[in-house]
Amino acid sequence: MGKAAAVGTAVVVCAAVGTAVVLGRRRRRRDAELAGAAEAERKRKVGDVIEEVERTLSTPTALLRGISDALVTEMERGLRGDIHCQLKMLISYVDNLPTGDEHGLFYALDLGGTNFRVLRVQLGGREKRVVKQESKEVSIPPHLMVGTSMELFDFIAAALAEFVDTEGGLFHLPEGRQRELGFTFSFPVNQLSISSGTLIKWTKGFSISGTVGEDVVSELSKAMERQGLDMKVSALVNDTVGTLAGGRYLDNDVVAAVILGTGTNAAYVEHANAIPKWTGLLPKSGNMVINTEWGSFKSDKLPLSEYDKAMDFESLNPGEQIYEKMISGMYLGEIVRRILLKLAHDAALFGDVVPPKLEQPFVLRTPDMSAMHHDASHDLKVLGTKLKDIVGVADTSLEVRYITRHICDIVAERGARLAAAGIYGILKKLGRDKVPTDGSTMPRTVIALDGGLYEHYRKFSSCLEATLTDLLGDEAASSLVAKLANDGSGIGASLLAASHSQYADVDYS
Repeated sequence: MGKAAAVGTAVVVCAAVGTAVVLGRRRRRRDAELAGAAEAERKRKVGDVIEEVERTLSTPTALLRGISDALVTEMERGLRGDIHCQLKMLISYVDNLPTGDEHGLFYALDLGGTNFRVLRVQLGGREKRVVKQESKEVSIPPHLMVGTSMELFDFIAAALAEFVDTEGGLFHLPEGRQRELGFTFSFPVNQLSISSGTLIKWTKGFSISGTVGEDVVSELSKAMERQGLDMKVSALVNDTVGTLAGGRYLDNDVVAAVILGTGTNAAYVEHANAIPKWTGLLPKSGNMVINTEWGSFKSDKLPLSEYDKAMDFESLNPGEQIYEKMISGMYLGEIVRRILLKLAHDAALFGDVVPPKLEQPFVLRTPDMSAMHHDASHDLKVLGTKLKDIVGVADTSLEVRYITRHICDIVAERGARLAAAGIYGILKKLGRDKVPTDGSTMPRTVIALDGGLYEHYRKFSSCLEATLTDLLGDEAASSLVAKLANDGSGIGASLLAASHSQYADVDYS
């Protein structure tokens, strides 16, 4: 090859290389532009979903006031006995709440699931109050949950008798007295009196023949007789009424109790003459505790989103317990999961592939949601670990973690504000929502609250209390106290046995 030819070839090669370099740069620039456009589109989609979630789960104060008004209307319908009313407004037959004067030894039995608890408490009156208490938890064998009524109640009575046999020390039953029991029975019951009620249906995995339609107190009493245990059931209650009793024992200004846990319910003290469906003689106290069963509240004012509607449709009880599904611990985590799933499908929040675990209903529990929501670390490390463990995404960006925490915040805030609207409704029903116009002092009003959602989810409970202040106004809110009341279904039941004791009129002075 001649020198000129070699130079020509080199020039061609250099030109080709230069062209390739230019094309490579253009391709990289184009790829970067496409990637940038794709990322911008992804962020736009994320923003659109979040904006829609914020809008549909919004709870402005005016809306909460409307929800409270709707709840009061339903409460009044329920008290009239309107068969079309969603709220059951059950008469508890508890007309005497503990005063602090109760004396003596009383027992409680709390049956509400696969375990039951027995408890005894020695009461020493206003000076000594609770002298001592002891309790024991017993697991129910699975075969008894699907056996016969006699088998189940015999097992319970045998455990109770065994517990009574360990009585001693500071526990003392006066000579000639019969032991008395408060029975917390957390299944649907048609209550007939303070110490009787017929089972409507079994729930929570129980399917026992021969009990539906029967008096559960009678079933327990017969089983205790078969065990040779001389004990009288003085009070049949549910856990919300028990919480109210326990709260009133500690603070005489308690007027209502609210459970905010896996489920939700509320009970309050109503004037007996404000219960049109009450047909008996008015109680001497002039009051009656009403079990609202407010979880079943439903109104077109409730801000139902597409996520709520889909969850309800796929639930075991579609169309029922709507209020409960928006505010209780059973469901808050599931609402968050459904929103994250929408972000994964529509906006590729977790990448191009939707995490399979995120498709599983109820895989995200409310305690996990609470842990993510409370993560205050600069890199949200706890939240990232939770997403890895629950959703199966090993590496999430800080952006994804902040978005997840924001979703938790939206859902928790809505639940807490809706719960506050319910409490505000009860206060309105009792006429304790406004400062008196006649110059009289605003009465101190205490709400006893129990349940893991209220006790452990701090952002939920603080939002609830702030919302109550917002609804009431600063002056009226200054007279309201929200007080944690633990163990209503235990000691509360024993206290109700004491306040409705056959020996309640005995003078201890």
